[in-house]
Amino acid sequence: MEPPAYCFHKTFAPSGPSAFQMERHYLLYALEGTLRLEAQGQRWTLPPARAALIQANEEVTITILSQLTSASVLFAPSFMSPPPQVLCVFDLSPLAHELIRECRDFGPDGGPLPVYAMTLFTTLAEVVLKLAQSPSKCVLPSPSSPALLRAVQLTEDQAHGAPTFTAIAKASNQSPRALARRFSSEMGMTWREVLRRIRIVRAVEMLAMTEASVTEIAHQVGYGSLSGFNAAFRDHMGLSPTEYRASFKR
Repeated sequence: MEPPAYCFHKTFAPSGPSAFQMERHYLLYALEGTLRLEAQGQRWTLPPARAALIQANEEVTITILSQLTSASVLFAPSFMSPPPQVLCVFDLSPLAHELIRECRDFGPDGGPLPVYAMTLFTTLAEVVLKLAQSPSKCVLPSPSSPALLRAVQLTEDQAHGAPTFTAIAKASNQSPRALARRFSSEMGMTWREVLRRIRIVRAVEMLAMTEASVTEIAHQVGYGSLSGFNAAFRDHMGLSPTEYRASFKR
């Protein structure tokens, strides 16, 4: 019989989008590698030093962008309160990181948990539930209509260059006025805000997955100047790109 909470490690090769669902609340932590997670019309990037808490019996979509080594913790629904959302992505605090490290000795086949392990898992559950109250800003809403989906896909395809709203509207066979309404009603954002978010999410992935310099990343995601990229990144993520990358190595 499996214990009420346990930890396991596994390495996964890159793979395309796939459905994921567990009977337990699932804390997913990437020691190495980067994931893309989707649920309830939103999409998150999960690089190292970030974690995801997934509700039991809820389906999410996972894309493994680079080889992944995970240290995940599974909690029986009776062991902890349910997470506040189907999928919560958040920065992992030093305390949570150390708790996960200590929990790694207690896997699914270890038999009944000793008192020490029960204390560890109980504390970890309380800590991650609190962290889940402050979700990551690295999220992009998903459009619901085919027309807006097409416009967003075109924007993603051209984000590294200099796309214009008028050109995107024309290429997706919509008037600028109709397309602007769709962005507002379906995503709660303007087209320019979506373009900026796409670029920042892409930069987060590159900071985690590559050794490219910040200047190279700025240009590859569509910024003409390093200062403009740094300002946009800090405004959205609360850290400079250099500080954000350093957080992966703590």
